Amino acid sequence: QVQLVESGGGLVQAGGSLRLSCAASGRTFSTYTMGWFRQAPGKEREFVATISWRGGTTYNADSVKGRFTISRDNAKNTLYLQMNSLTPEDTAVYYCAAGGVGAVVTTYRYWGQGTQVTVSS
Repeated sequence: QVQLVESGGGLVQAGGSLRLSCAASGRTFSTYTMGWFRQAPGKEREFVATISWRGGTTYNADSVKGRFTISRDNAKNTLYLQMNSLTPEDTAVYYCAAGGVGAVVTTYRYWGQGTQVTVSS
């Protein structure tokens, strides 16, 4: 089992950047595919990015390609999401998740509590 805690959210102006972190507990972090998802008010939770257990394979949603970068440091049990060129459409609660398959939200077993990202225009 793994517990996940996100941090790094906040309020930023359009065009700005934020870096989200997800600290994981447990010895099995390095064995899990990890993902970032987000949920805006009134909308379903959607896929943002995923990374393989070694970090060699990443995949981003079309809406964030070229702007967001997912990475991980298995020695530190930490997942990251670097977000650049933010727009108001990126406003959402961002969640990290572990133990799933690619972009399929329903396959992820473990979830953090989420961190709010608000982008002002």
